[in-house]
Amino acid sequence: MKQRLLARLLEEKEMKLKGGLYHRTQIKLAYNSNRIEGSRLSEEQTRYIYETNTITMEPNEAASVDDIIETVNHFYCFDYMLAHVDGELSEGMIKEFHRLLKGRTSDERKEWFRVGDYKTRPNMVGDMETTAPAKVGREVSKLLADYHHKRKITIEDIVDFHHRFESIHPFQDGNGRVGRIIMFKECLKHDIMPLIIDHEHKLFYYRGLQEYKREKGYLRDTCLSAQDQYAAMAAYFYPDIIQPGQEMN
Repeated sequence: MKQRLLARLLEEKEMKLKGGLYHRTQIKLAYNSNRIEGSRLSEEQTRYIYETNTITMEPNEAASVDDIIETVNHFYCFDYMLAHVDGELSEGMIKEFHRLLKGRTSDERKEWFRVGDYKTRPNMVGDMETTAPAKVGREVSKLLADYHHKRKITIEDIVDFHHRFESIHPFQDGNGRVGRIIMFKECLKHDIMPLIIDHEHKLFYYRGLQEYKREKGYLRDTCLSAQDQYAAMAAYFYPDIIQPGQEMN
């Protein structure tokens, strides 16, 4: 399934096909992932940026320049991810995701904010402490080593990786977006249906991350539900390779 789905996404990208699965994935992933992190752009505005390189605004409505830049950045990051799906996930690739997502934003003008590199100042996820800056490199290396040591990657392994990555919180900002791009990549690489976390379910997603050590089911179920949603979207375009309701890996 993965190779055929990946082939269709890449084919549509090269064709510059409008209204297909690649097109819809770009918009939905950029919109939802950025919205979860506080972007005020609507899905319709995200679509306009993608399709026309312009943005529509209501009277007296203002848009954050960073929200617009990060939306465009996400489109480029998704393309980079697709081009490197079969590559082994590495620290260099993870840092490149961050550089692509946060480049040219106002954060890049902050001397202490290291776009494309690990954080220099402690940060938190909600009220939870994360890995101290001095220990980030070691913890990410250990996370990758543990992950690559597994003989066959499953959706549970990818969800577990995501939780550990977000607990480390290696970057000053942009960790969630990097983490969700990694999940999409690793699902495609390991023949697993990809997923897009819907911002409307972000409270379930956050609860899943916060409660993971006590109860893994919250985050796993949120991701499985997101898988089902993406499978339904993909099946609309390609019923020959994906059947609605088929069992996911």
